[in-house]
Amino acid sequence: MTTGQLGPFDHRMAVFDSDDGFVAAALPLLGEALGTFGEPPPVAIAAPRNLDLLRDALGTDAKDVTCIPHTDWYTGSAANAVAQAAAYLNAHAGPGGRIHLVMEPVWSGRAGRSARETTEWIRYEALANLLFAPQSTTALCAYDTRTAGPAVIAAARRTHPDTEVYEDPLRLVAELDAVPLPLPPASAQPLAEPQAAAVQRWAVGRGLPAADAELFAAAVAETAAALAPLGDAALLWGEAPACVCELRSARRLDDPLAGFVPPAAGPEPGPGLWYARQVCAYVDIRDDAEGAAVRLQYA
Repeated sequence: MTTGQLGPFDHRMAVFDSDDGFVAAALPLLGEALGTFGEPPPVAIAAPRNLDLLRDALGTDAKDVTCIPHTDWYTGSAANAVAQAAAYLNAHAGPGGRIHLVMEPVWSGRAGRSARETTEWIRYEALANLLFAPQSTTALCAYDTRTAGPAVIAAARRTHPDTEVYEDPLRLVAELDAVPLPLPPASAQPLAEPQAAAVQRWAVGRGLPAADAELFAAAVAETAAALAPLGDAALLWGEAPACVCELRSARRLDDPLAGFVPPAAGPEPGPGLWYARQVCAYVDIRDDAEGAAVRLQYA
């Protein structure tokens, strides 16, 4: 049995194409945790069928592994997954964030639904190397070639330090952000003061249910406060559920982690972009010579 020294975030990747391949990839990592003194129970986040396979393979050791269906973990956007992981580490990890996790994204669902969704999950995988860098966490990201296509797996390899094609997260995120956003439609409605009440009324008029309109309006207001001073008037467009607001800041953000790091405790600073990323399906940020454009899309 090893003592297990604290160290930096260990972000690994496994690619498999069969049930046996998944078990062969996951068991050694779980064994590391089970054989380490003082290690919290390891976690397997995977498709229910794969969890059953692991339980069978683990035998009596299965009682010491926390199994979570991946549809219960990956329930929303990439930013929601960041919050889920941070909350779990705070509640269950050992000193310094020490814990072992097997993590299988739901590539047959939200994460693999479109190129747009896939981009956000690749961003999440890249930024995880920075967001969780101080943690002594070991995470094995499991990619099934039967549900994740070749392009997804090729991109994911660039986000995991244990591959030969790993790239610096900041360089990879800059590459993703170099793709220009589509221009706002000519019908976009300007809004001089993006106050929550005005945005909520507009969103209800575009078909969002009242509760969703309230969340979207709060996200816009929080973002506007975080971006102050604002530049041009806000723009609103779209129909429910894909209601969109674009805000311009007179200053650049220059922070690829903007909105991915929980706000500090206390009244200042406000939740800002963190709240917006938790509520909205997409938050796109583009810096330019005049400042920054932030585009929020509810769904």
